[in-house]
Amino acid sequence: MKKITVVGSGYVGMANAVMLARYNDVTILDIDKERVNLVNNKKSTVGDSCIQEYLDNEILTLRATTDSETAYTDAEWVIIATPTDYDETKNYFNTSSVQSCIRDANSVNPAANIVIKSTIPVGFINEMQVKFSRFNIMFSPEFLREGRALRDCLRPERIVIGDKTQMGFQFANIIKEAIIPEYPEAPVHFVGKKEAESIKLFANTYLAMRVAFFNELDMYAESMDMNTEEIIKGVTSDKRIGKGYCNPSFGYGGYCFPKDTRQLLANFRKQRIPNKIIQSIVYANQNRKDWITNRILRCDGVSVVGIYKLAMKAGSDNHRSSAIQDIIMQLLNNNVKVVVYEPSLNTSEYMSCVVETDLAKFKKLSDLIVTNRVDEDLNDVLDKTYTRDVFHVD
Repeated sequence: MKKITVVGSGYVGMANAVMLARYNDVTILDIDKERVNLVNNKKSTVGDSCIQEYLDNEILTLRATTDSETAYTDAEWVIIATPTDYDETKNYFNTSSVQSCIRDANSVNPAANIVIKSTIPVGFINEMQVKFSRFNIMFSPEFLREGRALRDCLRPERIVIGDKTQMGFQFANIIKEAIIPEYPEAPVHFVGKKEAESIKLFANTYLAMRVAFFNELDMYAESMDMNTEEIIKGVTSDKRIGKGYCNPSFGYGGYCFPKDTRQLLANFRKQRIPNKIIQSIVYANQNRKDWITNRILRCDGVSVVGIYKLAMKAGSDNHRSSAIQDIIMQLLNNNVKVVVYEPSLNTSEYMSCVVETDLAKFKKLSDLIVTNRVDEDLNDVLDKTYTRDVFHVD
């Protein structure tokens, strides 16, 4: 049983901590006292039914603390899963939280192996090894879906280890012990540091490209009064294309796609590498949000627009960088009154909009209901609902 400290209790941190706590002694370190209390009371900090199921039913050696000294002392492994937001001013990831964790862990326990799970720029690990004069730092990216993070941890399609030394092999064994045995077994890719960093960015950017592609297909179909569903089914029946990430939306959002696509574009620009596809993926997402806003503005007899839920996808409580936020802002800039229904919000106002917690009242107030994803709660108001959700899946 290894002593492991996981820094951060978001989707990545919480999922990894719960997975590893079945076979290891795990401590979660977080600056948020409320989140720490939730963990210590066996409650998930994120919307993920599988995480809560494990907290309720599995035997886990898991605790949480806000004290870094307690968390880092005696830890054999430190897994950093803090957010790396995209800095709009610098056009680069803000990795200050990750660097702060490395510095603190280094000062308390320099012998601990550090594994970064936060998404980082290409070349970051090399920079940190030089900056902190320690070489037991590695990157192992996660490929998790919000709302299904623990499930994806337990049944990974592949494991990427950005280290070819004994440290990398040891960490791979820790992960393989914790995941659910599947056949075929998830392949483990031992790659270089920069290669691992690149895999994460390119994988997410490719998926964002698919989202953008099918959104543009939908724009064409909508403008030409054609059936989007029929076109997509015909296109994706080709096995070379496949059916993943083909359901139209208001644009990609969430923890990863917006920042990862922009970071990859920044890497291209920093190295002065010509590109057209990468930058188009970034720009296409804004075009999609502009298109959706304009379609809403063209609706007649609409005084109040109701926004039904802010989360990017069903089963998630995350609305970070959700496309609907930009749409709300554009509607407000066009002097449209907006009311929001979002059960996860504990506030009466969001982005200067009234938050209505009573669903029936929300429906009555709204002349037009706008939703990225449709669910059964809207079945009685579909005649005044605007969505581009074709397949009712994420």
